[in-house]
Amino acid sequence: MRRFIAGTDWWTDCDDAMAMRLLARAAKRGEIALDGVGINACMPYSCASLREFFALEGLDGVPIGIDREATDYGGRPPYQERLAKRSGDPFRNEQAPDAAELYLSVLRQAAEPVEIVEIGFTQVVAAALKKEPKLFAEKVAHVWMMAGKWDEPNGREYNFSAAPRTSRAAAEFLRGCPAPITFLGFETAVDVIVGGKLAEGDHLRQVLVDHGSPNGRCAWDPMLVRVALRGDPAAAGFTCVTGTASVDPETGCNQFAPAPNGKHRYLVRTRPIAYYEEELNRMIASDNA
Repeated sequence: MRRFIAGTDWWTDCDDAMAMRLLARAAKRGEIALDGVGINACMPYSCASLREFFALEGLDGVPIGIDREATDYGGRPPYQERLAKRSGDPFRNEQAPDAAELYLSVLRQAAEPVEIVEIGFTQVVAAALKKEPKLFAEKVAHVWMMAGKWDEPNGREYNFSAAPRTSRAAAEFLRGCPAPITFLGFETAVDVIVGGKLAEGDHLRQVLVDHGSPNGRCAWDPMLVRVALRGDPAAAGFTCVTGTASVDPETGCNQFAPAPNGKHRYLVRTRPIAYYEEELNRMIASDNA
């Protein structure tokens, strides 16, 4: 069975929630093991709301860690408070382990390779690599990352550029990560809109409504998770550009140098937009829970 750690900026946007549904359902079906989730943007309801979301998905007991210092990204999304108060869960962020330490704990205990899905900011995964690079090299098989804008020189995307911490961390991580990295960039999903067909009463639909996206949201995070779960970009409707990626630690702008033997690659769509929208809407549909 493939084993995953997921990192999420469980914060202002709602595509993270669609991605968490895909991971939860794959774990419930026994297709993967979700060994831990690290929250890399912190607000008062972060851990309680994610715990409630997983409970509503029927997946209790997923270890959750958080970067409690990551309070500098801004915004107070209403879905966080709604989810946390729905459960009556008194769980506080202070009760959760540090997210980077959770990553390392999972890797230490892993008897087989682990894959990391990062759909948020980069400081947690970068801190885990910096603390125990040998462990990271031994246990991490692949990193799947929603970040960057790869269709132009000096592309700039939120997950690399939202705050100085994430730009510096991204530069360090891309330079030092021993595992191959697959990127899904801003351009790949900005015009793929999903989630607008969820049924009334679905807690995921309420997340989109609270976000202000009742008709759907750009599919960045669920699209990346779908590819990671397949494990084969070509089978998921993508080709890859291979080479070496880098990030400017001051601006968060990214560069890519194509090379046939590079350990980095970014995804390029090969099918019409409707293909991805229909597939993702089917995967997150309310009646699949």
